[in-house]
Amino acid sequence: MILTFYKYQGTGNDFVIIDNRNKILSKNNTKLFARLCDRKFGIGADGLMLLELPENEEDDFTMVYFNADGNESSMCGNGGRCLVAFAAFLGVIDNKATFTAIDGKHHAEIKDGLVYLQMQDVLEIETYDSHLFLDTGSPHHVAMVENLSDYDVAKEGRAIRNGAPYFEAGSNVNFVEKKNGNVFAVRTYERGVEDETLSCGTGVTAVALSMHATKLTNDEEVSVQTQGGELKVTFRKEEDGYKNVFLIGPAKQVFKGEIEC
Repeated sequence: MILTFYKYQGTGNDFVIIDNRNKILSKNNTKLFARLCDRKFGIGADGLMLLELPENEEDDFTMVYFNADGNESSMCGNGGRCLVAFAAFLGVIDNKATFTAIDGKHHAEIKDGLVYLQMQDVLEIETYDSHLFLDTGSPHHVAMVENLSDYDVAKEGRAIRNGAPYFEAGSNVNFVEKKNGNVFAVRTYERGVEDETLSCGTGVTAVALSMHATKLTNDEEVSVQTQGGELKVTFRKEEDGYKNVFLIGPAKQVFKGEIEC
């Protein structure tokens, strides 16, 4: 079978995207998804997404996301932004979208070349002496460090991701350094990719909320610098948690291609 695919990236977080509205691929084909994401033997990507027909009348499409290891995963923020851009490219949407992903319903809008993706409300942030933990559609460990540019993210991230209390389920791990005011830098070790990625959308969201929760910023708009570019997160802090959370940034089509499966 000759498979048509698209390659997208959002601040360096890159994805293979397939229009699967006609069910050309089975969601159980995890070996194929892993091969397509392989940077040596396939196309190469941090993850793979299927754009499928909506299951609910109010939705425009359904998002199905797989990690680079081929396994279906929790929510991917940059992936969601890229899929919205892809839906606009296909003509499935104009500039606004409603879709369902594994963590529930999302709303999005494309404005001035940026994709604004509404993330899930975060009602609980666990605070420890060395780090914070929260779920922004995916689980995230957030720790402050010094000299972030020289930090061994792969080594330290791998140890935390596989260690207590996460073990087999694992957690994404974010190392953060404050730059100034409401600007922070982050480097992220992603489970499923099992390495550092240039950017992680749910991680950026987790960092922004964590920095506000620990009072390292009082702003409800936070800029987060990743290795692949800058993203913004806006939110509203209420008594019971963080609501109206938006992840904002670019999403670009890199190329279209065909591969024999």
